[in-house]
Amino acid sequence: MSESEKPVSLQSYIRLCGVVFLVVLCTTSAMIATSFSHIGDGWTLKVALILAIAVVNAFLVAGYLMHLLSEKKLIYTVLAFTVFFFIGLIGLTIWATNGFPPGTVSH
Repeated sequence: MSESEKPVSLQSYIRLCGVVFLVVLCTTSAMIATSFSHIGDGWTLKVALILAIAVVNAFLVAGYLMHLLSEKKLIYTVLAFTVFFFIGLIGLTIWATNGFPPGTVSH
């Protein structure tokens, strides 16, 4: 019997969901507290901290509550392609930020 086929008791699953829910509440509270705090000289450190907390929050929601940690290889392959193309689109957007067609003027 593989790891994903083991029977799970309802009580342990409810306990896991409760713990994940509490951690998601804490991370969301941490994001809000960070946005109102006076950390550093500018907003870049705040944004970096909020994004780092949001990544943890997204991992918890996707990994545990959406059961992606226990999925098959195909799901991970599709997710990897999604991340690859998303990063590619972001890169293309940043690369083309100042690429205006000839004869146009930026304002």
